[in-house]
Amino acid sequence: MEYPPEYLANPKNHRTRSSILIEGPTGNLLVDCSPEMRLQMSRERIYDVEAVLITHTHADHVMGMDDLRSICMKTRQAVPVYTLPIYQEDIRRIYSYAFRDFPEGVFVPRFDLRDVPVDLEVGGLRIRTFLVEHGGTTVIGLRVGGFAYITDVSRIPDEAMRELDDLDVLMIDAVRIRPHPNHFNLEQAIAISKQIGARKTYLTHLSHDYDHDETNAQLPYSFELAWDGLKIQIEAEAAYL
Repeated sequence: MEYPPEYLANPKNHRTRSSILIEGPTGNLLVDCSPEMRLQMSRERIYDVEAVLITHTHADHVMGMDDLRSICMKTRQAVPVYTLPIYQEDIRRIYSYAFRDFPEGVFVPRFDLRDVPVDLEVGGLRIRTFLVEHGGTTVIGLRVGGFAYITDVSRIPDEAMRELDDLDVLMIDAVRIRPHPNHFNLEQAIAISKQIGARKTYLTHLSHDYDHDETNAQLPYSFELAWDGLKIQIEAEAAYL
């Protein structure tokens, strides 16, 4: 596919796979491990991870997990990984070597797989989790204070919608402009955000359909495309008082 020079010249059109890091007062939570995770963390100068949440085990969300080995080498401990039981099985299958014994001096990533609770406490933050649908796949969404993150979604059930009242910032999947069977497209993401009533919406998990500046100029007020390196200040309740 040919891209015009002005598209290629804009760094915000050069997108790695979707992942976020939530920083709290005492630590952080990495949400998903994209294939570019090591590059993303190096770019942002992030050298510590307290825990990981895996929203689901499609390749673009777990194929960077091997690079958690550097965190294990630093802490000499397994990284806590929160996800659904079915996805724990996938991680054990994909990274079977992470659960085997090796001779002294051989370093592999180590994962402490844990069931994700509805209320998760990591990094000194209270993180609320809920489930959405991504075609036939269940995906974990999350809310921290007035911020909610929903990657890979084609339907938000009523139970999850009840978790999304009074949002300052919503970050949500809008994979492409034309319809997609397993993701919200642009029109659907805008419609659901308006239904939720989020005061600000960032659209994420973006394909090459989007020219960053051109699309932003056409979006409704309070909507914006996310970009690599985006930082958002959020108000959140501390988990430890």
